Amino acid sequence: MQTQLEKNKAIVTRFNKAFIEQGNLQAFEEIVAQDFINHTAASVNQPSGREGVSNFIMNVLRVAVTDIRVEIYDQVAEGDTVVTRKAIIGKQVGDFMGKPATGQQITMNIIDIIRLRNGQYTEHWSLRNIQ
Repeated sequence: MQTQLEKNKAIVTRFNKAFIEQGNLQAFEEIVAQDFINHTAASVNQPSGREGVSNFIMNVLRVAVTDIRVEIYDQVAEGDTVVTRKAIIGKQVGDFMGKPATGQQITMNIIDIIRLRNGQYTEHWSLRNIQ
């Protein structure tokens, strides 16, 4: 039987694999709470709620980067929080976060902090480095 900490890590893994990697909007709808707050928006103009995250992944990341895969290196869970060290890797075919298309592989190294409630994302903080 999974502990709550293991369940929380599995939810974060599902978000990364199903939504970010595969673009599964149903997974997004199930995982991200209506009152979700993104404390680290990808751009100044991005809304801090769930719509901003969905828009960024579906209309910015997935348009500019193809063949996306998410590699999860580490996850640490405590209480209602999961910290994940990961990379989003793909081929940059469009302008992305101020960088023109290169046709080359792009790697975004990320540390995410996710707070969950009732099996859903409620808050997000992030540090990222794009190479």
